[in-house]
Amino acid sequence: MNFKPLLDRVVIKRVAEESRTAGGIIIPDTAKEKPSQGVVVAVGAGARDESGKIIPMTLKDGDKVLFGKWSGTEIKIDGEDLLIMKESDVLGVLE
Repeated sequence: MNFKPLLDRVVIKRVAEESRTAGGIIIPDTAKEKPSQGVVVAVGAGARDESGKIIPMTLKDGDKVLFGKWSGTEIKIDGEDLLIMKESDVLGVLE
């Protein structure tokens, strides 16, 4: 991928959710919600504070994260659907 996000932005690839419920019922594509989990693909250098110093990013490539349902902007790079959002829009890291 030839794309580097600026400042405190991250690029995330959505992770597909299960197509079955715990009871074994298959959920059709039309009833599925967009997954709110993803893997960080690229990170920017970090935000700047009032004095102009760069605050380093907490996230790194490969982190599995949770984000809000309506967070980020959908983009397509090299035929792949990705999300770009600020680091503050990420709710947390899954370990």
